[in-house]
Amino acid sequence: MPVKIEDFDIKVASPGMSYGSTKTYDFNTGFSCCFRQWRAQSHCHFLHGYALKFHFEFRTVQLDDKNWAVDFGSLKPLKGWLESMFDHTTLVAADDPLISTFRELNTAKLIDMRIVEATGCEATARLVFEYTEQWLKDAGYGHIELYRVSVHEHAGNSASYGTSF
Repeated sequence: MPVKIEDFDIKVASPGMSYGSTKTYDFNTGFSCCFRQWRAQSHCHFLHGYALKFHFEFRTVQLDDKNWAVDFGSLKPLKGWLESMFDHTTLVAADDPLISTFRELNTAKLIDMRIVEATGCEATARLVFEYTEQWLKDAGYGHIELYRVSVHEHAGNSASYGTSF
């Protein structure tokens, strides 16, 4: 017998199920970011950069009054933070032995430095995840779980951070 829409509440997921939605800021969004992995023995210890891609995965068991998990239009402040952190900036690890040189470059306005705990795709994914998770709570999205954030350097390299796989 077919299920009729009036037989259930569309806003609440069936037991054991959840709704999911994603938001992607693709390579062409303009997050051109420079960094280096000073501990690397490879060429990755040199300054290099990418047009980063960010992919967010959200989950919920309860939709809002518009039957949405996340109102994508409300994510503009999150995008603004991404721009402030990753648009034509240089990420420098707090423990980089050349941090004083980077500070001089920043003072001379040759770079727009952001000091982070660690550099690399995995560390960036965690930084973005933790910021976004707090932003969701502050923005009234208590019913949303941020499941995963993926950061892509290019089509071949990416890393994720999120809840247990």
